[in-house]
Amino acid sequence: MGQYRAALIHGNMRDRQPAAASPLSFGRPIVENTGPYCAVSRSSRVIPPSSLFSVRSRYRMNFHEYQAKELFAKYGIAVPPGKVANSPDAAVDAAKHLGGSQWMVKAQIHAGGRGKAGGVKFCRSLDDVRAAAKGMLGTNMETYQSAGRALPVNLVLVTDATDIAKELYLSILTDRDTKAISFIASKHGGVDIEQVAHDTPEDIHTLVVDYVEGLQPYQARELAFKMDLEGKQVNQLVKIMLGLYKLFNEKDLALVELNPLAILADGNLAALDGKVNSDDNAEFRHADLAAMRDLTQEDAAEAAAVQHNLNYVTMDGTIGCMVNGAGLAMATMDVIKLAGGEPANFLDVGGGATKERVTEAFKLILSSDKVKAILVNIFGGIVRCDLIAEGIIAAVKEVGLKIPVIVRLQGTNVDQGRELLANSGLAITPADDLNDAAQKAVAAAA
Repeated sequence: MGQYRAALIHGNMRDRQPAAASPLSFGRPIVENTGPYCAVSRSSRVIPPSSLFSVRSRYRMNFHEYQAKELFAKYGIAVPPGKVANSPDAAVDAAKHLGGSQWMVKAQIHAGGRGKAGGVKFCRSLDDVRAAAKGMLGTNMETYQSAGRALPVNLVLVTDATDIAKELYLSILTDRDTKAISFIASKHGGVDIEQVAHDTPEDIHTLVVDYVEGLQPYQARELAFKMDLEGKQVNQLVKIMLGLYKLFNEKDLALVELNPLAILADGNLAALDGKVNSDDNAEFRHADLAAMRDLTQEDAAEAAAVQHNLNYVTMDGTIGCMVNGAGLAMATMDVIKLAGGEPANFLDVGGGATKERVTEAFKLILSSDKVKAILVNIFGGIVRCDLIAEGIIAAVKEVGLKIPVIVRLQGTNVDQGRELLANSGLAITPADDLNDAAQKAVAAAA
């Protein structure tokens, strides 16, 4: 959820001011040589968390905290030593390897707000570590940032417990307003950063990076002074920001957030938590990032859609939508709302509405038991409407649809397409236009 927080912080500032299932370690060397993106298990088996998934993402991909911290460490950004584990025994092993007498056990899910949901525990003994891991692993955790979904906890991160003197905030993202990479920083960090942006926007500072010159050390120093840093902390922030800028560009990321970026008791800076979102448009260049994807953290229907190159977003209504073209899909949902209905999804099948794509689209829509009717809105610009109608009919027969389907076709050979639908003998109702289709769909779902 980091991209939403950074956008909110940036938006508030602008409005109020003038223009895995097995072993990974980071922070310091660990005796096991298990490779990156792995977790400790009692059997010492190495299981890459995303080895089963090699599909292309259609939206920004999120990363777990432990994955983000491994990236940070590679780019010279200080993070507390840590290891991930997939069982209580593995968590105890991780704590033993880290040494010390105090640890943090943190649930690994794609959402912030874990602390308030019981997903971050301070442990003073190995028994505490075991109990904390046992209480989290295998559960589903919902936070105020998980958009109403309870996410499965398959891994926990065990880290050194560090004494914090002060929490700061730092993020880097692509600012579409300035068409440049921007840093957002504040001398106040932690769970209430959104409130800081709302109540005291003067404490939120933005640095727009010139895309030709790049980030300059003096700019980072100026930001450090605004964050009330001093002495060695200024140079440490310069190093962190230069590392973030390099990471952001080399990995084609969409957002990186350090919250908190902490001043430790010894006066040094360290990233105690972090979020990373990647830009899927550059995924073909970063197989290492694609391998880190965890589909268990994503909506099942949305993840399945990615495998079939469909753009799908789950919603809460009762009318399933199948449309070719994102703009037409948005307009279709608007018209459904105007007609008194609620869309159950956003689904763009793309320019070529073939039988195979339509079949998979129907399966996605029917994966929700809330759907009472389906509205198909297809513009036959590239593909003729009669061929689209044949594909819809074949797909309905293959899927065995039991709920009403309303189809609005427009484009080449539209009359032939409507005739095929009307004579199909199936529960398919042709519509004359989009308003007519929406009204019929709302009536059918009532």
